[in-house]
Amino acid sequence: MAAENEEQRESLLKKVYNENCPGCKVEEEKALQRGLPVRKLVAIWGIVLSAALPISSLFPFLYFMIRDFHIAKRDEDIGFYAGYVGSSYMLGRVLTSVFWGIVADRYGRKPVIIIGTISVVVCNTLFGLSVNFWMAIITRFLLGSLNGLLGPIKAYASEVFREEHQALGMSTVSTAWGIGLIIGPALGGFFAQPAEKYPTIFSADSVFGRFPYFLPCLCISLFALGITIACFWLPETLHNHNENDRLHDDSFEALETASCGSDSNEIKQKTEEQIPKQSLMKNWPLMSSIIVYCFFSLHDMAYTEIFSLWAESPRKLGGLSYSTEDVGEVLAISGFGLFVFQITLYPYVEKMLGPVRIARIGGVLTIPLLSSYPFIALLSGFSLSVLLNIASLLKNVMSITIVTGLFILQNRAVDQHQRGAANGIAMTAMSLFKAVGPAAGGAVFSWAQKRLDASILPGISMVFFILNLVELIAVLMTFKPFLTVRDDRQG
Repeated sequence: MAAENEEQRESLLKKVYNENCPGCKVEEEKALQRGLPVRKLVAIWGIVLSAALPISSLFPFLYFMIRDFHIAKRDEDIGFYAGYVGSSYMLGRVLTSVFWGIVADRYGRKPVIIIGTISVVVCNTLFGLSVNFWMAIITRFLLGSLNGLLGPIKAYASEVFREEHQALGMSTVSTAWGIGLIIGPALGGFFAQPAEKYPTIFSADSVFGRFPYFLPCLCISLFALGITIACFWLPETLHNHNENDRLHDDSFEALETASCGSDSNEIKQKTEEQIPKQSLMKNWPLMSSIIVYCFFSLHDMAYTEIFSLWAESPRKLGGLSYSTEDVGEVLAISGFGLFVFQITLYPYVEKMLGPVRIARIGGVLTIPLLSSYPFIALLSGFSLSVLLNIASLLKNVMSITIVTGLFILQNRAVDQHQRGAANGIAMTAMSLFKAVGPAAGGAVFSWAQKRLDASILPGISMVFFILNLVELIAVLMTFKPFLTVRDDRQG
């Protein structure tokens, strides 16, 4: 008899899923899902990776690209102009992220994701064919303006998985993003200037000889093209109910209330009454997590720009005299180590510590790590290679754990119908700070190289000191009363 009642209840519960609603189909699939959703994880990983690869793939060769444009009068000025190219992408995202978030909430996550991957195919290819400084600026700006998928894909990842897999889903977003920000520079480092590095394969008269920075961009665009085609089979997670559907849902809720009791119905009604009235700007758990996220993002983007410029600068200016291939090798090793950490250890660390503590610990450990960089520059040979690889790996692991924790906080701070807009706001604010990061980092780097004989923090030491100040501010913001969470369990 008990088994029969359970079957009847399960049949009633199925009635809540509307056949014409894509979001309901996803919810029904989640209810029946057993085991780890590997295919969904791979799909999200590929989408995010295609969007992340072009963001920082230019950094290993940007120093040489600016040099070839002949816009900088001195070597010390190259970093200044490089900062503007790095910032143009983020400036484009600042202007359109909220728009893409609203579009994702109104028309669905899937269309925004497809438009974003198409923009990578077109704009990133054109960037590789840039013949002057302004063409590089414009193509990067357009890429940032049209590629608004990061906010919607975070909302998508929080909706397409069961609750027990949401942390893994968000970790997949940040992992793919972090790996893209590392593999991208690795591709740029290995494949830039192919006619010089691999003359037996690429001739100086070929398209890759005339456009020495086109090959890495082409590889990324081809990958994004494959992802774009695969995206047409993605399920949509946004609910789309008409009036008849709502009446059907209401009748089901009445049946469910009869089985579960009136208390749950009262709670549900109160919750539904409050949802339309909630303002995202007044949602402090959301806004505080976004602000903290912005400061960490400012630090990470400035570091990404500075690391490659520093590694490729001459020894006489405090750099390492690395080639694009050397930088690519360091970042490739960091990317592999980061991938292993995120798929093996991060879910357990997040479960044990929670997202807020992860951000605090990662931020605190970053400060002494960056302080060691000027001393690492004094080494050479094998010891330099080993310590630089270890330091780069640790830095990127801590950055991604921080970002993943803040992703989780942001998506838990709002309900589904506001996640697209909330992530759009987060993307706008974060992009603004990331737009400042490369420009400010390049300017500070250029300034620091002109004060090698200063008595206080000479040369590159000043750069890492300023980076640590930004990181310290971000760490202090993770404490109450500034940062609050929607659910005390997440603190």
